[in-house]
Amino acid sequence: LVTDASDQPVNGAVVQWKDMRSLAVRSFITREGGKYSFYNLDVNIDYELRAEHNGVSSPTRTLSVFDTRRSPVINLKLEKK
Repeated sequence: LVTDASDQPVNGAVVQWKDMRSLAVRSFITREGGKYSFYNLDVNIDYELRAEHNGVSSPTRTLSVFDTRRSPVINLKLEKK
């Protein structure tokens, strides 16, 4: 889920994940309710995720190989710098 500074879902935000092994970057645009998802990620690779919308971005979050959740959830909050 991507939210703004007032915790409201953000539709149309760009979420990027970066494969920390190959440094490949992929993007996804949030759907209604600020939702996003990525599928078929390799559990043996760390990923960095961040969101951006209208010039405001979220802090970078890491999905680690040590995260053992079957379906991890990473919420991203847009913050002014």
